[in-house]
Amino acid sequence: MKTISYAGTVLALLYTVGGCHDHSHHEGHAHGEEHHGHEGHGGHDHGSVAVTHFTDGTELFVEFDTLVVAEESAFAAHLTRLTDFRPVGRGRVSVVLSGGGQPDERFVVQGPSRPGIFRPVAVPKHAGERQLALVLEVDDAMDRHDLGNVTVHADHGSVERTEDEECEGGIPFLKEQQWRVDFATAPVRVRSLKASVSVNGTIRPRPDGEARIIVPIPGRLLPVGGEVPHMGMRVQRDQVLLEIAPRLGVDSAALEASLAKARVEVERTVRERKRLEGLLKGGAVPERRVIEARLAEKAARADGKAAQRQVRQFRGAQQAGGGGKAGRFAVTSPMDGVLVHVNVMPGTFVEAGRELFHVVDPDRLWLEAQIPETLVGRVRDTPGAWFRVDGFETPFTVSSETGGRVVALGSMVEPKTRTVPLVYEFDNPGGRLPVGAFARVRAWTGDADQGSTVPVSSVVEEGGLDVVYVQITGESFERRVVRLGIRDREFVRILEGLEPDERVVTRGAYLVRLAASSSAIPAHGHAH
Repeated sequence: MKTISYAGTVLALLYTVGGCHDHSHHEGHAHGEEHHGHEGHGGHDHGSVAVTHFTDGTELFVEFDTLVVAEESAFAAHLTRLTDFRPVGRGRVSVVLSGGGQPDERFVVQGPSRPGIFRPVAVPKHAGERQLALVLEVDDAMDRHDLGNVTVHADHGSVERTEDEECEGGIPFLKEQQWRVDFATAPVRVRSLKASVSVNGTIRPRPDGEARIIVPIPGRLLPVGGEVPHMGMRVQRDQVLLEIAPRLGVDSAALEASLAKARVEVERTVRERKRLEGLLKGGAVPERRVIEARLAEKAARADGKAAQRQVRQFRGAQQAGGGGKAGRFAVTSPMDGVLVHVNVMPGTFVEAGRELFHVVDPDRLWLEAQIPETLVGRVRDTPGAWFRVDGFETPFTVSSETGGRVVALGSMVEPKTRTVPLVYEFDNPGGRLPVGAFARVRAWTGDADQGSTVPVSSVVEEGGLDVVYVQITGESFERRVVRLGIRDREFVRILEGLEPDERVVTRGAYLVRLAASSSAIPAHGHAH
């Protein structure tokens, strides 16, 4: 049988005699459901115990009667899956008493009385200090909640009587309420967060990751096969998109001229790249200038290859025609990618120089962040960034760990916006992010801060204050004002107001807030 890790935390352990938790799970339920009550216990009122405990797999909130030899102690165990914070719907639950020099005692219930609620009844045989555990078994998995030591009393006379004490205040939000809404909690954890600056950015294609396909010669557009190229269509390198039937008298002069210009541009970019590499060795230019020059050379070589391919295709079309009659000219894609712009209508005549297609490789893109000139000094050593795009719930990360990299930080301030471009490159699996999308960017500065953190979703703004709702017990919460530090993706640093391992509401905080402001306390009667 597989055992789930259970390095659990006891959130609250309350022992009361005739105390305030006695009503929570024993009085009549407001919805008319059954309850376990005290009726079958011979009228004894020897108090109850409430415990909240977490393992890696489940949250347990359990109330049970003080343990007395030969007396029934009814348990109301609420079990919640931590993967989705929904009630555990099946399985066997055992209450286990062990230690104290006595044999183990096990009391089992084979399933829940309703989803999430299990009601084993313990009738102990041995008095003394015992160790209490509650074990959930589902199929071949076991989740064990070790709840610490409890006292099994020999009789009712040995139960110490104390005066009722007023319960500590809290915001009641019952398990049945939590299970019916979008609700979750998370512990306060110590993490290292990276400092960042907030800027705007745009998703762009790489220079060598896009191509514009231009009409090389005038002629009539002809479809190829049954599918007409359309926006969003995936294409492959050298795939024929359509054909052109050239007009009579067309020669290759224009194509030859385009090829010559492309070769000149390649030569220019090569010379510039070599010049900058020499200056870099002497420390006269920053490395980003060399990176930019290499990218420009790569783009020029790609244009040269495209021009050369057009000339070759045109010559092949002339030869295929024979007898001076021109054959068809195939328009092909120079790269793998997606058609983001299509400007064709098969059967029409087009002039040379018209753009037919815009092809983009969406699987690896650039993020161009606009850095205000006042912040340029802070991002010179940036290791990466994270950013958000409208329509996507989670942020995206650009770092060496995610396959991203910093391409270059611009060296000139744009006069109108007074910003400098900072370019990152990142993977975009499946092309999910659209080219041209606006991004809210947090560019890391290289500084880090370690301390207590919570998910950003747990912080709500109330009257100008940052507030979180802390889970005190399984069904009780506390409003806590906090002071925030730096934010890094889904987490924010807590400077004041929380301690490590406290649990905060990460989904449903607004509902807890409504429960706090309601004049009517939720009915304490549960569906038990």
